[in-house]
Amino acid sequence: MNHVIKTHIDKNLFQLYLGDQILLEHTPQNPMLYIGQGKESLEMYRGNFKISDYLEERQPLTIIDITQESSIYTLRFDQPIILTITLEETSMILAFSGDVSQFNRFWLRLRADAEEKCYGGGEQMSYFNLRGRHFPIWTSEPGVGRDKKSHITWQADVMGMAGGDYYNSNFPQPSFISTKRYYLHINSTAYSDLDFRNQDFHEVHVWEIPTHIRIEVADDYLTLLERLTAYLGRQPLMPTWVHDGLILGLQGGSERVLPIMQRVLDLGVPIAAIWCQDWSGKRVTSFGKRIHWDWIANEAMYPDLKELVRRLNEQGIRFMNYLNPYLVKDGKLYQEAKELGYFATKHDGGEYLVDFGEFDCGVIDFTNPKAHQWFKEVIQKYTIDLGISGWMADFGEYLPVDDIKLHNGNSAMIEHNHWPTLWAKCNFDAVSERNKWDEIFYFMRAGGSGVQGYCPMLWAGDQSVDFSLHDGIATVITGALSAGMSGFGISHSDIGGYTSLFENIRTKELYLRWVEMSAFSALMRTHEGNRPDTNFQFYDDEESILITARMVKIYRDLKPYIRQLIEDNSTKGLPVQRPLFLHYAHDANTYDLQYQYLLGSDMIVAPVYLSQHYRVDLYLPEDEWIHLWSGTEMTTGYISCQAPIGYPAVFYRKASPLASLFANIGKEYGGIAP
Repeated sequence: MNHVIKTHIDKNLFQLYLGDQILLEHTPQNPMLYIGQGKESLEMYRGNFKISDYLEERQPLTIIDITQESSIYTLRFDQPIILTITLEETSMILAFSGDVSQFNRFWLRLRADAEEKCYGGGEQMSYFNLRGRHFPIWTSEPGVGRDKKSHITWQADVMGMAGGDYYNSNFPQPSFISTKRYYLHINSTAYSDLDFRNQDFHEVHVWEIPTHIRIEVADDYLTLLERLTAYLGRQPLMPTWVHDGLILGLQGGSERVLPIMQRVLDLGVPIAAIWCQDWSGKRVTSFGKRIHWDWIANEAMYPDLKELVRRLNEQGIRFMNYLNPYLVKDGKLYQEAKELGYFATKHDGGEYLVDFGEFDCGVIDFTNPKAHQWFKEVIQKYTIDLGISGWMADFGEYLPVDDIKLHNGNSAMIEHNHWPTLWAKCNFDAVSERNKWDEIFYFMRAGGSGVQGYCPMLWAGDQSVDFSLHDGIATVITGALSAGMSGFGISHSDIGGYTSLFENIRTKELYLRWVEMSAFSALMRTHEGNRPDTNFQFYDDEESILITARMVKIYRDLKPYIRQLIEDNSTKGLPVQRPLFLHYAHDANTYDLQYQYLLGSDMIVAPVYLSQHYRVDLYLPEDEWIHLWSGTEMTTGYISCQAPIGYPAVFYRKASPLASLFANIGKEYGGIAP
């Protein structure tokens, strides 16, 4: 398609074209803009939100005047709102102004057709192609089960409105990419909704009049992603050591952690780091083993942590810990922050505490520059200065909206979706000031617009320890693809999942399928889960340790390729895990594949995401493909491939510059027929 932007104006008619297709059209019969008034109701319980809206007014706008000056069009309407459209060679900016204080609801429609597909919306875990559904943009806990038809979701809802739905996400983003080769991004952190349920139009809905909406076009998807990430920001380049082996997630103190680490090492697992989330102490709640949210090393569990870190580094092993932007009320840092006035408060200045599951915490007010500075120094003093090489920068979704006062005076309804980006910037500044990007990286689950420029790696959050399509292993494939189409191109997940509730227990099979999938991703990291004592742990099973060792060695041997992809993401915004249509746009069969992916441009991976499945059905686009494990050249089209444990369906391009690397991996670790 030729993506020339052009317009057609005739009295109260305005049309904007991409090539020969109408994108925006405003007529008395088909208005593209609506404004109105509504009253929202939000209830939060432990990061889960119940949101409703009472719509008082919604009215279409009528054009009363259109003026043009060069490539700038000004549209005036019968209400006090002015739309200024600035056209550039590959982009358009829709800016809104005027006396609109009486309106707090906004709708914009874009022309669509039945064949069009849309992707993005942040990290969407259930559906990759967004058409046919709507996606509220509000960062929150994603929920347990995330399928209103499932029993586990019903149980979680009954226990505390924690079941979630298909659209709940730690990282939602008000943007999408269309197969018409454009992206749209709403410049607003207010609650919004991307609605793709109508065959003839898309509708974006915002709970404020946004300052502007950006639309940019390109002739191919790779260029479109480059332009999107140039606008939103690109992920900092992470250090190379993360690709040298497994990040081994353990807890329980150094007396427990070190013997397990040694057992895993003795059986051949390359370890890049150990990750001890309970470095600051532990709490046991009804949910499971939790962390003491006071970001200072716990001497009883990890005595002389700085010395331990030094000894591990001598072995070539890093130490990683855990942080989040909240402080538990019975901790030392809480008292310090309270005395300094660095917490968000109630409107009357009173103490504001958030229930995080049987313990209460204060919320650091990152809109206060002094609070930002203080928490950044906490990270530097108690983590970086111990020699720690990275951390999980958890949470960021829990900014409440009821009776909360922020330093900058903004409403919490506006700052809520902005909070993860503020939290990311605090971590970014801590590392940048110490000039440690060649040594340190951190990963986050929460996100919002602009978080990309402040966070090296996304983490997919708390999946259930099962094969369910809406909350299990399958969701991290979909999540990686949708995040990549939202400009966040490096992600990973807890190997084996995390959430174990209602007798849902991690099995050996699930763990092994997850570890083999993670070998073909940007990072390998295990997690014991919220109930480690009752769930399968690979270090208790020698066969699983040996299979893990094999998969980690494959991942380590892929380092030259993975590193190239990491760097491409940092310089061009291209995701590590990619939908097939990024490189095979001419192939209509590639657009609805959400459980297989391209690793870069040269490998296709189709993980096993269902229990008791030992063959995988997948699609190979037109090219010359070689089965990794057998070296067999495969034909294109739909195929069925053997996939016993430890041998996921993986293929590489015969013409790849790194074909010899892939072939050597196949010879060393392969041995099964396709």
